[in-house]
Amino acid sequence: MIGAANQHVVEALQNPSAWPFHTAVLTGPGRSGKSLLGHWAASQGVEVIDGADVMEEAEVFHRWNAVQHGGARAGQPLLLIADSTPWEVTLPDLKSRLGGSLQLAIDDPDDAMAASLIEAFAEARSLSLAEGASEYLVPRTRRSFASLEALVSAIDRISLERQAPATMSVWRAALEALQGPEQKKLL
Repeated sequence: MIGAANQHVVEALQNPSAWPFHTAVLTGPGRSGKSLLGHWAASQGVEVIDGADVMEEAEVFHRWNAVQHGGARAGQPLLLIADSTPWEVTLPDLKSRLGGSLQLAIDDPDDAMAASLIEAFAEARSLSLAEGASEYLVPRTRRSFASLEALVSAIDRISLERQAPATMSVWRAALEALQGPEQKKLL
């Protein structure tokens, strides 16, 4: 799903020839689609290291050098995906090289994307939400990919437990289960 949170990332991934040093660093919140974008980039000929922030820094440094001047890989674009935001690099040589690379960050979803994600998560679960679900839920829930996924999961679970359709009473119960009682519109 493409929206304001990730549009700039998708556009940058479509043009790796414009990346400084043939390298881009992608960060973002959990469940935001970083790995999915990495799979797409790999299918376009980009070398992808998903989880670069948990690899040995020396290995990441050697892979960076390989795309710069390493024989068969020289000139191949490199996408480094990190779950840590910001990615704290301690190896001075790697830190300086990554600092000159294209930095891409997926943001939290805006209202339009949050509504679309709620609908997509519900569809993936074959969960039928009553009309007005997104209009009710979006202003009352946290704006993160993981929170939206958890909300739909809670709605599905409560709907199944009650053997009732996913209507406003189920939505409220799911919000309360995840965020506490008295759900008001979040600013």
